Amino acid sequence: MSRITASEARKSFASVIETAQREAVTVERRGEAQAVIVSAAEYDRLRSAAQEIEDITAFDAAMAEEGPNIPWEQVKADLGW
Repeated sequence: MSRITASEARKSFASVIETAQREAVTVERRGEAQAVIVSAAEYDRLRSAAQEIEDITAFDAAMAEEGPNIPWEQVKADLGW
């Protein structure tokens, strides 16, 4: 992961974008990380992974709920499938 100051990022933004295609670039201000720049492909991959984790968490929570289960055939009928 590359690190760059905010002022350096402003001066060479095209270069920062180019670097972000290969690795994440952390933008710092006063020595503190303020932002991370990643490629669009990496951003999409991270969003997909986060969504998958949310789906798994929701599934686990639904499975842990008590109460009667609804048969799949009834669910399809209720939805008009």
